[in-house]
Amino acid sequence: MSMDLSEFLDVFLEECFEGLGVMESGLLHLDEGTDLEEINTIFRAAHSIKGGSAAFGFDHVSEFTHVMETLLDLLRSGKRQVDRPTVDLLLASVDVLREMVEGLGNDQRPDEARVQELKTQLEAAVNQPAAGGAEEPAERAAEKEEPRRWHISLRPSPELFRQGDDPVRIFRELARLGDLQVETGTDDLPSLEELDPTACHLHWQASLLTTTGEEEIRELLGWVDDTCQVEIHPEESPSTETTSEPTPAPAEKGEEQQAQTDAASGAEPPSGTDTPPTPTSAGDAPPAKPSSPARSAGGRESNSIRVSTEKVDLLINLVGELVITQSMLNQVGSLLAQHGGPEVEALFNGLAQLERNTRELQENVLQIRMLPISFAFNRFPRLVRDLSNKLGKKVELVLTGEQTEVDKTVLEKIGDPLVHLVRNSLDHGLETPEARTAAGKPEQGRLELSAQHESGNIVIRISDDGAGLNREKILRKAIERGLVSEKEELSDERIDNLIFMPGFSTADQVSDLSGRGVGMDVVKRNINDLGGTVSIQSEPGKGSTVTIRLPLTLAILDGQLARVGKETYILPLISIVESLRMQPGNLKRIAGVTEVYHFRNQYIPVIRLNRLFGVAEATEELLEGLLVVVETDGQLAGLFVDRLLGQQQVVIKSLETNFQQLPGISGATILGDGQVALILDIPGLVQLNNQQYDQTAPLVAVS
Repeated sequence: MSMDLSEFLDVFLEECFEGLGVMESGLLHLDEGTDLEEINTIFRAAHSIKGGSAAFGFDHVSEFTHVMETLLDLLRSGKRQVDRPTVDLLLASVDVLREMVEGLGNDQRPDEARVQELKTQLEAAVNQPAAGGAEEPAERAAEKEEPRRWHISLRPSPELFRQGDDPVRIFRELARLGDLQVETGTDDLPSLEELDPTACHLHWQASLLTTTGEEEIRELLGWVDDTCQVEIHPEESPSTETTSEPTPAPAEKGEEQQAQTDAASGAEPPSGTDTPPTPTSAGDAPPAKPSSPARSAGGRESNSIRVSTEKVDLLINLVGELVITQSMLNQVGSLLAQHGGPEVEALFNGLAQLERNTRELQENVLQIRMLPISFAFNRFPRLVRDLSNKLGKKVELVLTGEQTEVDKTVLEKIGDPLVHLVRNSLDHGLETPEARTAAGKPEQGRLELSAQHESGNIVIRISDDGAGLNREKILRKAIERGLVSEKEELSDERIDNLIFMPGFSTADQVSDLSGRGVGMDVVKRNINDLGGTVSIQSEPGKGSTVTIRLPLTLAILDGQLARVGKETYILPLISIVESLRMQPGNLKRIAGVTEVYHFRNQYIPVIRLNRLFGVAEATEELLEGLLVVVETDGQLAGLFVDRLLGQQQVVIKSLETNFQQLPGISGATILGDGQVALILDIPGLVQLNNQQYDQTAPLVAVS
């Protein structure tokens, strides 16, 4: 019986990437000092990847990982010392292994030359003499001079195949050590009607003639010591535990093929919940390894399940529809409440209970998509380590607030902007040790990534204690490029945020890493697309801090409802600074066209939404409506509306999915009365207004 394993491939790949993350994180910790438990953790992750890839037939992955595992085993046994070159080699191997695993998902082969190069380096490291040139003990050397026959008994758990271990591979590895003879035991094989093809019902007795000692044989079998009872002893002095076992004879060809066939047919992902046996070990066998996530079904109950994001998104969408329906019922209930009566009161109480339950359901469903920001932060220890070495800088990376949760979609899209900002800080923010010493600073710079919840949003800060921004240079470059006028008086904060303007850079020489300012407009645009904002504060000689403010989720928006004519629009609360009634003395008109309003010592453009969107029957007199002051890209603008209706959490519906993208509009929602309301995109709205009046830059002052 065979089973199509393709349906399990995605799960296998996810677990591989999780294991690679564990390996990389553990190797980075080894830079700080040798930790045996950390080495064991790395070893177990490599072992899981090797076993799983072998079960799926990805031999090139399992063979490469096997060499890594061998080197890791030398480290955990103390036969090799952990040093920087070894950690660098293993980190490079993790990168290659990641490329190989990624290739399994998109049917692409990795760079074979690089794979072979790393494999050769790993093998050389494995065969390298122990630190200090220590000689092999005399008894071990003597043991290897004369071939010796060993009796090996393998009694596997029924879970052997389900957990991805392949007995044929075991024998293949043993055969490399010398002359191997194997006998298959079938006395536990059930009848055909009771046969479970995913369980292992066989056991094996092997005879191995080799110059290799017992310890090396046991180490080779260490990767199955949690699924097999392994017994090893010289044949001339059998142990009392196995005297009843027959002397193994050379396996017939048919028996060996049968063992291979049984193993191949059983090497399948979990389909049962049998309890794995307690492994028995002798001598100084490696410690038992905890099960990987893939093996949880075999021996213990799992407290989590894997669900595709499509199913979660569908659930969130249905809950969103429920929220809209509940809002509609509330409006109906409000109308009926005017008539009074016990029946109406009971209905109103039921609707209030429905509203509470719906809100609680909505919050809990959204939590399903929430993941800790550590998934984005975990890449930076490696990035900082590699770049600081390349730049010749000493950097301490500090991560805080790693367990702060954010929506999975936000998490996926914030990764690239964060990488760019961190690279900028390393390349152009932090100084070299010599420059820091000359400035009276410690040689080692400090780079901090922090995350926390503030007012229903997540705030991420990237801070360094470097040289800070050169405002004089920034302003000069901005004037040269015509981005600002020489007559304008800009605050320090406004000058700092000029680096987010398209194409702006102060770098005299573009490096292969980054240039502070190069691509910062892309960073800003990506964050704006997530409904967030980004700004920078800097103090010369003391460092810079980039602050990113994002919504926790892209499924729900805290919005302010505003009426323009007969239309209702929703303004994101995160962008609103203040709402006010305009005073006649503060209104100005430039060139007879552009209207501006004096607000907090600066003039901000007035955007008439009715004219921008062609809304009829809207208020035209500015003094009769309201001005909603919003902030985007560190600048202010005023949206003119008829009146404000209140604040409300709304479920965001994409216009692109069912219609097309519209400038100045980020999405839509359905209100309680069934009316469709458009959600305004503040950055896009300001840009649309500027284009309408043929403006190249927002106005900040008038003469």
